[in-house]
Amino acid sequence: MGMDVVSVAVVNSRTEADLIAGLLRSHGLKVGVSADDAGGQEPQLQLQGVHVLVAATDEAVARRILAQP
Repeated sequence: MGMDVVSVAVVNSRTEADLIAGLLRSHGLKVGVSADDAGGQEPQLQLQGVHVLVAATDEAVARRILAQP
């Protein structure tokens, strides 16, 4: 049985996505990062951006965290 995930941020680099993921993890959320870039080996392939993913049930919390200044 799979878990539904949603993208809460789309950024231009894996580094930026990892920073966002770290912020969300520090608030207790489980987070994934997804990019079509050969596992980070070919960053020029990140044409669709890098997605920060959370469980659908955590979407509202994640968006509140990311909206904070």
